[in-house]
Amino acid sequence: MGRDVIIACDFDSAEKTFAFLDKFTGRKPFVKIGMELYYAEGPSIVREIKKRGHKIFLDLKLHDIPNTVKKSMAVLSHLDVDMCNLHAAGTIRMMEAAIEGLTREDGTRPLLIAVTQLTSTDEESMRRDLLIEKPIADVVMHYASNAKAAGLDGVVCSPLEAGKVHETCGKEFLTVTPGVRFADGDKGDQKRVMTPEEARKIGSDYIVVGRPITAAEDPVAAYERCVREFVG
Repeated sequence: MGRDVIIACDFDSAEKTFAFLDKFTGRKPFVKIGMELYYAEGPSIVREIKKRGHKIFLDLKLHDIPNTVKKSMAVLSHLDVDMCNLHAAGTIRMMEAAIEGLTREDGTRPLLIAVTQLTSTDEESMRRDLLIEKPIADVVMHYASNAKAAGLDGVVCSPLEAGKVHETCGKEFLTVTPGVRFADGDKGDQKRVMTPEEARKIGSDYIVVGRPITAAEDPVAAYERCVREFVG
């Protein structure tokens, strides 16, 4: 599986989303649909973007009791997305239940990845707010190992942790990394960030890029730059 750039379509309406996607008259980028857009437009936005030829990462970060997550994933499995996710903090049993729900009758399913720690979380806030005393690197690796044990395909992690995740869980275990910014760009509210080129060198499989592309003066040029720097 080759590297790819996923554009975070963090818009609040279908109108804004399609105005953005209409700019891409050539290559159809892999896109992420997050909570804001999904809650605004519902499943229809997923179906329409898929119909336009885009791969989709549905980023809803499920975290609930195993039975609820299983039933929810069974619903999402019919949307024909390419990737979806949940929180690894929900335990191995919850992740196993998610796989059960996501797997269709013919045995196929989207890729399923787990969020380890959000890229806006640093070690200080983890200790202060979550009462997790272990170093953040240890926590991320433990959550990644749990996700692998549950049968998931990979994790969402900071690009700073991608190489270590591969060392811990194997090269085939996917790393999907937000927190990517161009070297000459603004970090925004992300605390653990890298450039596309650095993410490539450290071993990220997918990078998720939002504002550096969606807020760019020329989004298509920004996307193509990101692909050049990350894919090579």
